[in-house]
Amino acid sequence: MLFCSAKNSKSLLVIVLTLGLTFSLTACNEEEVVDLPPAAPLTHEAIGYYCNMTVAEHPGPKGQIKLQGQSKPVWFSSVRDTIAFTLLPEEPKNIAAIYVTDMSKADTWEKPGTGKWIEAKSAMFVTGSNKKGGMGAPEAVPFSTKAAADKFAEQFGGKVVAFSEIPKSSILGAVEVGSQHHVKNETVNQDTSKSHEKKMDPGTSMNHNGHGK
Repeated sequence: MLFCSAKNSKSLLVIVLTLGLTFSLTACNEEEVVDLPPAAPLTHEAIGYYCNMTVAEHPGPKGQIKLQGQSKPVWFSSVRDTIAFTLLPEEPKNIAAIYVTDMSKADTWEKPGTGKWIEAKSAMFVTGSNKKGGMGAPEAVPFSTKAAADKFAEQFGGKVVAFSEIPKSSILGAVEVGSQHHVKNETVNQDTSKSHEKKMDPGTSMNHNGHGK
């Protein structure tokens, strides 16, 4: 009888420990789930952070970044500029969410639509295609599925990569735009940093509708 009681006690202890570990893991997983702020609809009031132009008037995919503690997004006329914002050391790092146009749902390249957003880190991108972005520079074209990205790459060239695999050189490298030389985003930002300082303070810029004014 004592043997059976000891055996049952050990079994009960194992069950209790197993349940405790399961609950602990579940609690950890729940803590890791973070609700992202929703993407904002694109309107004609949205002004590009770097270009200071109306975002909706540009062709190709666009981008918006939500900063922690700010209700208004920072707008970008291209995905290239959107990603550059996350890479440049002088830009704010309190990023809550990054959204880009889901080109698998776009109406056309010229007019992709105003509300077809996808969280950038979950998207697949085509880099090095022959399609140009909103500012006439090479673009990292986002899609919600790899199949859609593969189809685009077959038609327009380029390589399909995940967000973390996008080459920094394709975002910050110097490129030719028409007859003008489009220098690094780093240099562009430095050249316009004074005007940015006058127009928007990264800590309070979103109080002005994210326009950079």
